[in-house]
Amino acid sequence: MIRYDDMLKTHKEVGEVVGLDRGLAYVTGLPQAVLNEIIVFESGTFGQVYSLGEDRIEVLLIEREEPQIFEKAARTKKTPAIGVGPGLLGKVLDPLGRPLDGEEPLEFEKELPLDSLPLGIDNRSRITEMMITGVAMVDLVVPLGRGQRELVIGDRKTGKTSFLLQTIRSQVDHGTVCVYGAIGKNQAEVKAVVESFRLSKIADKILVIASFSSDPSGLIVQTPYAAMTAAEYFRDQGRDVLVVLDDLTTHAKFYREIALLAGRFPGRDSYPADMFYQHARLLERAGSFKADKGGSKTITCLPVAESLEGDITGLIQTNLMSMTDGHIFFDSNIFTKGRRPAVNPFLSVTRVGRQTQDKVGRGISHELSSLLVLYEKSETFSHFGAEMSEGMKMTMNTGKNIYDFFRQSSFETVPLFMQYLLFTFVWIGYWNSKEEGQMRRDIQKACAKYRSSKTVRQVVDDLCQGSGSLNELLGKVQKNLRNLESDLFL
Repeated sequence: MIRYDDMLKTHKEVGEVVGLDRGLAYVTGLPQAVLNEIIVFESGTFGQVYSLGEDRIEVLLIEREEPQIFEKAARTKKTPAIGVGPGLLGKVLDPLGRPLDGEEPLEFEKELPLDSLPLGIDNRSRITEMMITGVAMVDLVVPLGRGQRELVIGDRKTGKTSFLLQTIRSQVDHGTVCVYGAIGKNQAEVKAVVESFRLSKIADKILVIASFSSDPSGLIVQTPYAAMTAAEYFRDQGRDVLVVLDDLTTHAKFYREIALLAGRFPGRDSYPADMFYQHARLLERAGSFKADKGGSKTITCLPVAESLEGDITGLIQTNLMSMTDGHIFFDSNIFTKGRRPAVNPFLSVTRVGRQTQDKVGRGISHELSSLLVLYEKSETFSHFGAEMSEGMKMTMNTGKNIYDFFRQSSFETVPLFMQYLLFTFVWIGYWNSKEEGQMRRDIQKACAKYRSSKTVRQVVDDLCQGSGSLNELLGKVQKNLRNLESDLFL
């Protein structure tokens, strides 16, 4: 623990607070201080050097307790860091590694700086493995790869957090370490997320790093960097990591607040000129990296951005789109129609995810993309009251069934091979003559059997892995339809 008296004896430099301004302290008497260095005050509170002047330095306060005017300050020759170690999983920490759930301070293996240089291109490897979210709409239409940086964007209350929690549950089942960074949230939101992990019995496999809206701005802006540093620690242990940054729009707002208070010249939309650099440097730390013994180790990053009234062309949103490998757009209009998840497949993009799909998955993705476009055109055409041909009626019926197939509750995840198999049932019209709601009941029953029965799981996996194309899988399903129906739905 850093103490003022210890630092004063060690470095023999003493400063004095000569001014305070809403999260910033102005300190004289520390001419050797460097940018980002931690400054400790006599009262025990901390700050970070934000800028250097001719006769004073600006210190960004990162604790709720502010120092007093004329209070003494000392250098530490340290930068903001978080303690890391195997005991991190299952904890809820602030960006400086202090427990937020009332537990005793942790014993850490070592400390790592919050801001570090991303690994260079010579340490990177091609993204080859799919990251399964358990959400059929995403896995089949906007597939993601391990090591991908995929922006999750949409208005408030459109299901973004539900999707993120579904993805985390799915990835925990695949042995992935998950780091959830809650940036400037209210305490009730963070508590609800942590409680959902506990109810799902996966809390001991997840690290939550959170800052609250009541925290000082200096602490809030450190949150995504702390989450990424923890992810890098697990990556260096040879683990695949998923890190969620919820959300970077809030991060940008607090960063802008600090910059404007410090008198930095605002750029576009009053954001500081280095906003793009800050986010790009952060997200570049994710990716697929070469492992020492061959293969790869990955940090998959899902940054979140909030749009306003469906407008995804704002400064922060377009900045993040330009530095990620695609985006998943949660559309408020689709949400209002009652579709869950409210993902807009036409405005969502994945730039590297398709290269991780097998031939069956690629075939499904291609057929879905074509069908959904045709379905939307047909639906628009039908609104004019025009008479539809038999082919158009079949397209409308199949499209409706596909959207029913995509509908998932926020606590439901579907394994990838089960998605493949269930899609073939939709494609061949298995549920066309069934009563409404039967499809969802059958899907839930099939997923439960897949998880509980090794025999069913073996049948499904062998069927999908042994097929070289979608057409081959469709042929096998039609040939063994009765047996599969008995195994999955009865």
